[in-house]
Amino acid sequence: MVFLKLFWSFAQVGLFSFGGGMAAMPLIQSQVVDLHQWLTLTEFTDLVTIAEMTPGPIAVNAATFVGIRVAGLPGALIATFGCVLPSFLIVTLLAKVYFKFRSQPVFSGVLSGLRPAVVALIACAGVNMLLLALWGEAGLSSGFRIPDWISAVLVLGCFFVLRKWKPSPITVMLGSGVLGGAAFLIQQALN
Repeated sequence: MVFLKLFWSFAQVGLFSFGGGMAAMPLIQSQVVDLHQWLTLTEFTDLVTIAEMTPGPIAVNAATFVGIRVAGLPGALIATFGCVLPSFLIVTLLAKVYFKFRSQPVFSGVLSGLRPAVVALIACAGVNMLLLALWGEAGLSSGFRIPDWISAVLVLGCFFVLRKWKPSPITVMLGSGVLGGAAFLIQQALN
């Protein structure tokens, strides 16, 4: 039964995740955190970080990670297959349709209509991750609290570095990880 749940959950993600991996994160969160409780919100945030850092599409990496966590290697294969299958079928069908009707203005209208939805999905995932990073799993729902100052400084610092010097995102992620680890060690030594 768990294999069917894994397949169906990630088939839905693969079917409805327009706009790439980050746009799929709210859908994945809905399936693995809210609906099935396979991961906690903190584990989900770690999953996003790992899926972003590892090579390959984020949604496929997330499916593989969750599948392994829930049902081992067979779960990883089934979840990954579920995530990839809808896209494979849809792209094959759309390629045939596109090459047949590519000169029609309807296609550009559909694609321009999808852009706002993709932006909203990515913004939603970003805001959820920011709230989790600064205030933990409770977010702002537990009333006003002071955010985690280390996370706040890292968020602002990374944003500044990315906007000012435009380095590789991988460099920023690695630097942020090193600084976060060092801050944690210093904080543990002081306590």
